[in-house]
Amino acid sequence: MAKSALESSGRSSSGKPSMRYRIKSFAIDYVRQWELQTMVIPGILFMIVFCFVPIYGLTIAFKSYTVIDTLGSAPWVGLENFKIILSDRYFWDSVVNTLAISFLKLAIGFVLPIVLAIMIYEVRHNRLKKFVQTVSYLPHFLSWIVLGGMMITWFSTTGLFNQLLLDLGLISNAQNILLDANKYWWIATLSDIWKESGWGTILYLAIMAKIDPTYYEAAKIDGAGRLRQIWNITLPNMKMIISLNLILTISGLLGSNLDQTLVLMNSQNREKAEVINSYVYRMGLAQGDFSYATAVGLGVSIVSVILLLTANKITSKLNDNQSVL
Repeated sequence: MAKSALESSGRSSSGKPSMRYRIKSFAIDYVRQWELQTMVIPGILFMIVFCFVPIYGLTIAFKSYTVIDTLGSAPWVGLENFKIILSDRYFWDSVVNTLAISFLKLAIGFVLPIVLAIMIYEVRHNRLKKFVQTVSYLPHFLSWIVLGGMMITWFSTTGLFNQLLLDLGLISNAQNILLDANKYWWIATLSDIWKESGWGTILYLAIMAKIDPTYYEAAKIDGAGRLRQIWNITLPNMKMIISLNLILTISGLLGSNLDQTLVLMNSQNREKAEVINSYVYRMGLAQGDFSYATAVGLGVSIVSVILLLTANKITSKLNDNQSVL
């Protein structure tokens, strides 16, 4: 009697829903929403084919793989590729460059979209607001091929940048700035911020648009100025989206912009321009050392996951133990 009662209730002896009950419940839900469920299937198949199946290729990192081998025939070498990585000076140089550029982008590029979004939100003239938004978004839609070509022209000895500095009397001799390796970190940082800061304001503006205007009206009645309203109303309402962007930014510290690097890097600034992504590209596709490149990519992915979990843990502590992931 007890067993039949459990079966009729759809639960196993442990109190959890039985497998048969869960399959039946899923079938009922699928039939009820078959249009929406069917629309999801192509996305699931896409993820399986392009995201999960290629994971098997990570075994290359533990093999000595060449183009004449298959994934199954390549000989196993264990952790040999990872040992080579630890002793590779050029790899560690790329790590230093990646972290330097990423931390500069984090220090400047993370705060700037927040400030820019607040400034745009505070503009009361609608036409001026739309104009500023359009101008700030525009660089995002230009590829690094286009922007890189523009920058190469601007920074040449006869380019716009040198001509302005000469006219202002700030320099006496023109020089190609992209050939100076010591300036590359700042060039990469500032050019990326210029390209993406406007686009980064979209989420913040969307959140600010949902803030109840009565909060600001009550603050005005209490005598709060614009800065006090921003500090006590605007920023607290943006706390969760700021935390989410911070987590994603920290988790991507080891993933510099490959397109930007390939366009702006040259033989003169390579020692400061080579980042992990371009190093993996050069070792894997240019030199054909697929096992080594895969090992580097796998190691970077593992560290990125650790950074993601750590940043999420820290931000959840700052947000009263509320995780944004």
